[in-house]
Amino acid sequence: MSITAAQVKELREISGAGMMDCKTALTETNGDMEAAVDWLRAKGISKADKKAGRTAAEGLVGVATNGKKSVVVEVNSETDFVARNDAFQDIVRNVANVALTTDGSTAAVAAASYPSTGKSVVDTIKDAVGTIGENLSFRRSTALSVGEGVVATYIHNGVSDGLGKLGVLVAIETTGNADAANAFGRQVAMHVAATNPLALTAAEVDPAAVEREKAVFTESARQSGKPDNIIEKMVEGRLRKFYEEVVLLSQAFVINPDLTVEAALKDAEKAIGAPAKITAFARFALGEGIEKEETDFAAEVAAAVKK
Repeated sequence: MSITAAQVKELREISGAGMMDCKTALTETNGDMEAAVDWLRAKGISKADKKAGRTAAEGLVGVATNGKKSVVVEVNSETDFVARNDAFQDIVRNVANVALTTDGSTAAVAAASYPSTGKSVVDTIKDAVGTIGENLSFRRSTALSVGEGVVATYIHNGVSDGLGKLGVLVAIETTGNADAANAFGRQVAMHVAATNPLALTAAEVDPAAVEREKAVFTESARQSGKPDNIIEKMVEGRLRKFYEEVVLLSQAFVINPDLTVEAALKDAEKAIGAPAKITAFARFALGEGIEKEETDFAAEVAAAVKK
């Protein structure tokens, strides 16, 4: 198949590899971008993270909490200019507060009654399109709750209280001091914002992701020419390192890299005054997984002049 310059450019942005290496990788994998990233990694040409991707959608992420339950929502707009609009920010803030009254699922929030309009969240946002002047959409939401303890929240790149480009929830079960638990939970949420872990524990990592990493490590190790038994040990060591990098409780805590998150939690129990357990986390980065259609600005201007 024919490999386009745009594909090569995208792979270069993801992997940091050279143009010819990117073209070769895409040719070898029939243009499959994810497989091309793995091909480069296996050859030792790229250290591209499997989570690398493009984030292009605009809008805002919002959080709301009542202490034992917190929610995070994402509402998209076409431009960042609208995301700074007070009316749009009010919508996102209200959607987050509505989400807090539901189970937090996207479907439940979409159908829930929006304050002041009596219509559903989705219909209210559709109505706002005419007022605000560009396409808007409610994309997703989720909630975390605990029986005893707190669900801490954190907003990164905040534009207003509870609103920003990235939102994180961290649930901590404990019968200890709620304020101390929330303070530590917020630190963990900041850590999650920075490191984007795949799962809370090793057992929760997607088996497909593990197999993918194992395949890359095995292919890379085989290039050393060592015997199979040595290669197996090399792969086991790489997988242990992989878990340390992607499992929240096993990661080096960004606040104190000398401790893992799990060890930092144990240390935080002194201030909390009781055993504590991180039971879940959620992380919404604005627009992750959405690709905005790329346009040629020069071509757009030329076309406009011709009209």
